[in-house]
Amino acid sequence: MDETQDAVARLNDKECWERLRTQQLGRLVTNVGDVLDIFPVNYVADAGALYFRTAEGSKLFELTVNDEVLFEVDDHTDSDAWSVVVRGWAKRLDTADEVEAADGLGLHPWVPTLKYNYVRITPHTLTGRAFAFGPEPDRYGIAEY
Repeated sequence: MDETQDAVARLNDKECWERLRTQQLGRLVTNVGDVLDIFPVNYVADAGALYFRTAEGSKLFELTVNDEVLFEVDDHTDSDAWSVVVRGWAKRLDTADEVEAADGLGLHPWVPTLKYNYVRITPHTLTGRAFAFGPEPDRYGIAEY
């Protein structure tokens, strides 16, 4: 049996959401033209979506040009790690009801800046992997070469 079958496991959607709810920091990937950007953002997972706040600037501009995004979250311990990639659409919340609901999620900026814009990422695909740490297998079936 291939050792990687035991060391790497695919996460189903439920497992992905469980892990997304345990973290607060993720990486937003945008794509405008031929330029990819990645931004660390603090977020909240709620009701099948991800939410973050942002100020006017690059992130918000890029989301209005191309709303299809990736969002990556990961974590690790001494013995294992995991990663979840969310593929979805980002939308700036613009109605009073949407903003009021998002405001109730307890999402606060980590840096002392004013971030008036709420963004919701609605996923269309979740991909997750869990990794068990361990020693590298012997290469070519021998301990030393």
